[in-house]
Amino acid sequence: MKITRIACYNLLGMALLLSWWLPHFPLWSTLDDDIFWFFNQTLSIADHPLWTTLIAVLNNRDFDIASFLALAAVFAWAMRQDTRPDRLKRWGAIGVSMLVTAGLVSLLVNKLVTYGHPSPTLTHSGIHLLSQEVSFATKDSSGNSFPGDHGLMLMTFTAFMWHFAGRRVGLVSAALAIGLSAPRIIGGGHWFSDVYMGALAIALLLLPWVLCTSLANRMAVWCQRGFERLASRLDR
Repeated sequence: MKITRIACYNLLGMALLLSWWLPHFPLWSTLDDDIFWFFNQTLSIADHPLWTTLIAVLNNRDFDIASFLALAAVFAWAMRQDTRPDRLKRWGAIGVSMLVTAGLVSLLVNKLVTYGHPSPTLTHSGIHLLSQEVSFATKDSSGNSFPGDHGLMLMTFTAFMWHFAGRRVGLVSAALAIGLSAPRIIGGGHWFSDVYMGALAIALLLLPWVLCTSLANRMAVWCQRGFERLASRLDR
């Protein structure tokens, strides 16, 4: 039953939050520190020039364009697999529904999540800062890195692809989400828990109410009908 699936996802999300919130349970703080220091010690242009430059490039604002193109390629692949004659309108509607959902999730997070913390590069001392290791602009810090908004949007994309395109496209989307969110963690702009506790918990709590109910499908149908009405008016 759909309500059972929603309950399972929500329970997983609450379990993640509880595992982070419980006092005297240092799982996430330990993971955060260990992962940050493991990667930060490698971010030295003198010792690891190629690796440091690569991570700096991946954290450059211009790389967001490449990330968008990668997501667009997966979206186009999902659309090409659809054999329906109206697939262009259908996937255009799915895309709009996904953007609306992402916008509403972002709005809810901004309004309801009052907790925040600075990125590890603003918390620890004696560290390697990417912006000081390379000569071009790169993002290596954030005054409030919780939750990982970039990761949450990637998870929203993955969830929509899994729902509308199936498991194979969903798995590729999940791998892409992990790969595209990794540079922020490696570069120190986010804690590991910002993405894999905060963003993932929010995704598990909110997205099932859209994708495990008829809401996402109805939004896509409404948008597709809107496209069809617009097309008929333009043809007159």
